[in-house]
Amino acid sequence: MLRIGICDDSADARVALRAALERALERRRSTGASFFEFSSGEGILRWMENHAGELDLVFLDIEMGEVDGMETARRLREADEGLLLVFVTGYTDYVFDGYSVGALGYLMKPPKPDQLDSVLDRAAEARLRDGEKVFLCRSGETLYRIPRKTILYFASDRRQVTCVSAARTYTFYGKLDDVERDVGEGFVRVHQRYLVRAGAVDRLEGSQVYVGDEALPVSRACRSAALAALARTALEG
Repeated sequence: MLRIGICDDSADARVALRAALERALERRRSTGASFFEFSSGEGILRWMENHAGELDLVFLDIEMGEVDGMETARRLREADEGLLLVFVTGYTDYVFDGYSVGALGYLMKPPKPDQLDSVLDRAAEARLRDGEKVFLCRSGETLYRIPRKTILYFASDRRQVTCVSAARTYTFYGKLDDVERDVGEGFVRVHQRYLVRAGAVDRLEGSQVYVGDEALPVSRACRSAALAALARTALEG
């Protein structure tokens, strides 16, 4: 299920776009989508501070108040580089500006059905293409999409796993063994309870690895394999 954000300072425009997207999803016989509506760039940016990774696709009006759609897009891209962005506007002046933030598409108001179909097709293709670049986890009803290169480490405590990223932490139920299998290469098991991204490790001293200012324990059982993996990453880097 897609998680779609609609950001427009016009309530009527938000309602119209949501209805058009729902019809497009019905045409595709999709499982549907969950929608999140925002009336300003400031609003979606504030929301994103605590909800990074919770949206797949955002439709942005360009002509908004204090923070326009283009500036909003740049800041959204900083917060979540994997987020798919589509601009919706009534003017043609901005048609080329979207390339600077890697926009998926550009729609004129009101968007035509075939244009929405095309955008949703490209969104589906992008999600498949980027699947190996993100780690997916679910906490309650929320599915998080976390770019792997932003992950610092995973820590487990019984049946709970915490993913610590550069932006925030995520906690979900699972086993660290399963997480290790899912993330694959680039992550190193340094302890029964810790799995670190090798590229995030600053140094290894004694029985600890340092990820920034944070020290994580290295167990005797994992030390040899961890040393070899970290050395290999350093050479490849």
